Amino acid sequence: MSDAAMPAASSPEPDILSALAGRSIVLVGMMGVGKSTIGRRLAARLKLPFVDADTEIEAAAGMTIPEIFERHGEPYFRDGEMRVIARLLDGGPLVLATGGGAFMREETRARIAAKAVSIWLRADHDVIMRRVRRRADRPLLQTADPEGTVTRLLSEREPIYQNADLTISSRDVPHDRIVEECLETLRHHLCGDPPDDVASAAR
Repeated sequence: MSDAAMPAASSPEPDILSALAGRSIVLVGMMGVGKSTIGRRLAARLKLPFVDADTEIEAAAGMTIPEIFERHGEPYFRDGEMRVIARLLDGGPLVLATGGGAFMREETRARIAAKAVSIWLRADHDVIMRRVRRRADRPLLQTADPEGTVTRLLSEREPIYQNADLTISSRDVPHDRIVEECLETLRHHLCGDPPDDVASAAR
């Protein structure tokens, strides 16, 4: 192996940044899969700004997302969400965590495809339920049957999430392990280098 190839095996960040060529990284997936937590750490590794779309929507609206849902309804929220994501992607590169329903909008998917690499953080139903039970601020789960709602949302959304460029399994392992998997998968997708574990097995 040449010296020039050595850094790629241990440090994927420079290769990823170069190959992104100014594009952003967008995390999509259900509530509770860890988009903000993973996104923040991924951004730190890549030395890119991290932005949570929901936080930006609340700042733009001057109210919380539950308040937006209550006062104006979900369609109004989704319109604002689409505009905020478009604005953020126009100002990239950054790592952007999106709300669970954002990727369902065709216009938003098209904008993400044009301006970013998308990663679907995929988690099983049980993992999602365990995590979302800890928080009471999920407007879509303010129902008599939150578990049934999660099941329904998964069945509606997973076929759309599959359109993301990459899929990473979000499960109960240390966050940094998921971040490493994101970085290795990004490098493989953008640069064609096999992930480290594949390269190790081949040697």
